[in-house]
Amino acid sequence: MNGLIVLGTASDTGKTLIATALCRLLADEGVCVTPFKSQNMSRFSSITQNGEEMSRAQFIQAHAARTVPSIYMNPILLKPGQDMKSEVLIFGKKLGLLGGIAYREQFFEQGIKAIHLALAKLGETYETIIIEGAGSPAEVNLNDREIVNMRVAEIADVPAILVADIDRGGAIASIVGTLQLLPPAHRSRVKAIIINKFHGDVTLFQDGIDFIESYTGIPVAGVIPFKANHGIEEEDVDRPVIPALTGVDVYAEWAAHVKVNLDWPLVKRIIAQPGGVT
Repeated sequence: MNGLIVLGTASDTGKTLIATALCRLLADEGVCVTPFKSQNMSRFSSITQNGEEMSRAQFIQAHAARTVPSIYMNPILLKPGQDMKSEVLIFGKKLGLLGGIAYREQFFEQGIKAIHLALAKLGETYETIIIEGAGSPAEVNLNDREIVNMRVAEIADVPAILVADIDRGGAIASIVGTLQLLPPAHRSRVKAIIINKFHGDVTLFQDGIDFIESYTGIPVAGVIPFKANHGIEEEDVDRPVIPALTGVDVYAEWAAHVKVNLDWPLVKRIIAQPGGVT
């Protein structure tokens, strides 16, 4: 499969919604596309047609991609509980309640195997994969055993797009800092940058775009205006996901909002090349 991974400079930069938009945009062009997130942490989940429990985010993204949600789209689900422990589910099967250290020590190799299996299964059906990362790929204290960001990009051999949230401030520094902390092999996979949740007149940010591109050597593929009422169900809200509840195709509206502010031809070229070689 070809595809890409959507990474963030931090948590809550909008990776889930950017990946959702990419899934719908590709589906609109007749591409057989699947979402994927190797490991997701959320208190709530959704149930597949086979009665299996998976993350709500990938369930939503599957609907955006006009395909059937599958447990292979989210092989590992962590559901936070009490006492800093999480319920661990692999392919929908509950394996117990573990703390962070115990999970990292006991399930790393099992997690890697699950990722390989899930990607192989998805590859039997889909031609393109849109992977969502988690948190930041620059968490150097976690990278030796992380199984959701650059290690997944390497396994799938896909390029990366880095998403920064300008709404919280410090977007330029977060972009530069993230790239600086990535080892060269990982940094080389980052082929574009997206500035998300922008307020105001984007032309006033042109100097910022110019600086990012000249300093990092990586193109800014888009500046996405903030959209509060995108209509897509939140992952951590305790209610069922009901696509198109109002009869309005919220995925189409959100995808159109992203596309008009995105260098879509550039993103498609990145997706088409293994490892992001353009």
